[in-house]
Amino acid sequence: MSKRITETQIVFILKEADVGFSAKELCRKYGIASSTFYKWKSKYSGIEASDVKHLKKLKENRRHKQIYADLSLKSQIQEEFIN
Repeated sequence: MSKRITETQIVFILKEADVGFSAKELCRKYGIASSTFYKWKSKYSGIEASDVKHLKKLKENRRHKQIYADLSLKSQIQEEFIN
């Protein structure tokens, strides 16, 4: 597949494997390498689509907190330099 596959789509593909489709069939159907399939399987097995959305929110919150901390530190350094 030429486009990037989302985490939700990955979970769906892995659910198909749980139902009974072989890894080889799924790799051919979605145009992915078998190594990619097994990498996804080790990372996303047992995860539901709703869990993926929750994890995305947590990652986003973590990123925002890091940006805020960096900006806050930069601001404190500038204040100390000015005074």
